[in-house]
Amino acid sequence: MAKIGLFFGTQTGNTETIAKAIQAVLGGDSVVDLLDVANVQVDDLKEYKFLIIGCPTWNIGELQSDWEGLYEDLEQIDFSGKKIAYFGTGDQTGYPDNFQDAMGILEEKISSLGGKTIGYWSTDDYDFNESKAVRNGKFVGLAIDEDNQSDLTSSRIKSWVSQIKNEFGL
Repeated sequence: MAKIGLFFGTQTGNTETIAKAIQAVLGGDSVVDLLDVANVQVDDLKEYKFLIIGCPTWNIGELQSDWEGLYEDLEQIDFSGKKIAYFGTGDQTGYPDNFQDAMGILEEKISSLGGKTIGYWSTDDYDFNESKAVRNGKFVGLAIDEDNQSDLTSSRIKSWVSQIKNEFGL
């Protein structure tokens, strides 16, 4: 099986915790390499056919700082032929006008560079006003809100991982 590269940025530790949970449900470190974007070079993304990108929305609709540092450098990569799944962490109650924006910002950039987005996720059961991560009525990836819906996190991860395994063709 082709290894999956899971690249995440984290500010408070929530996104790293979710990344580890996704890795575990997918089958552990024999299946998924867990990579903190604070410690990688943009070329590291080239090494994988299958990618999972994780980013919290920080402040008011911004990328987490480590992703912000890599954002422009993403243009150095041709993502054609790569399947990419996204997940984001955010607070839909405190920031209902930009919930999961960072996930949408990264997905828009990477898909413009040829990446094929997989893992779209329903917006049902969320309560927010606006999001740059919504396309055609769905999130571009798994939306996690540990602040307000932590009781749903485990079941959402399990369901989403089952979906992306199928979409990755694994």
